[in-house]
Amino acid sequence: MKNRKLNYPCGMGVTKTELFSKKQNRIASYAKALGHPARIAILEAIIKRKACICGDLVEELNLAQATVSQHLKALKEVGIIKGTIDGPAVCYCINEKSWGEIRDYFGHFFAQNLENKNCC
Repeated sequence: MKNRKLNYPCGMGVTKTELFSKKQNRIASYAKALGHPARIAILEAIIKRKACICGDLVEELNLAQATVSQHLKALKEVGIIKGTIDGPAVCYCINEKSWGEIRDYFGHFFAQNLENKNCC
């Protein structure tokens, strides 16, 4: 296999993410955010309750407040959840647009036919 040479002006580098489409980078960000079991548990709790306040999640998941807040921040940064401030509490819910994009992408991705009889 030949080494692939990228033609960039002298001194100009490229980050690995720039080699991929915006959609591929966005989906990878979602997957990374979903890659922790505590975040899956948080999402399941939010879906079950339709919305959650961080303190409720702390009680339900038996995790430290700081841990829950850290995971909520990661989910919110990529847009999987959104939050509204209600006095001293922040109420979180699923971001329907991002959720639909994740569902559609992974549904299509995993529905692809893999009938390749010549593979390993």
